[in-house]
Amino acid sequence: MDGRRRNPYELTEETPVYVISVAAQLSGLHPQTLRQYDRLGLVSPDRTAGRGRRYSARDIELLRTVQQLSQTEGINLAGIKRIIELENQVVALQQRVAELQAAVEGAAAAIQQREAAVHASYRRDLVPYQEVQQTSALVVWRPKRQSSD
Repeated sequence: MDGRRRNPYELTEETPVYVISVAAQLSGLHPQTLRQYDRLGLVSPDRTAGRGRRYSARDIELLRTVQQLSQTEGINLAGIKRIIELENQVVALQQRVAELQAAVEGAAAAIQQREAAVHASYRRDLVPYQEVQQTSALVVWRPKRQSSD
């Protein structure tokens, strides 16, 4: 969710409000077809305390998708179930990727803050080290001779 408190009476696309007869009309399917899809696990509506089915707007959309895949695309119900499972898995993985991206961005920001704090703590009287270029010159040292005068 987005972290805000939701109004308990606010309807979302996941709110189960439609009884089976209304869901059947909205999806263009027979109520017995909805019961069959529920038994097969294709579309599983919420249940009331009395075990009555309650469909959400998302469930209605899924029923329409199942019907379209079955009638138009010719996919059998087992194939449709697998497609739905894979689509749900993709959504879950996309959410996980978003969470991980946020975590990485947060870690990168924390590292940048720590790095800035380290740079701010540098003593200003230190001189940056510059590497001396090496040459092939030969230097001979000869100690001064003491005179015997």
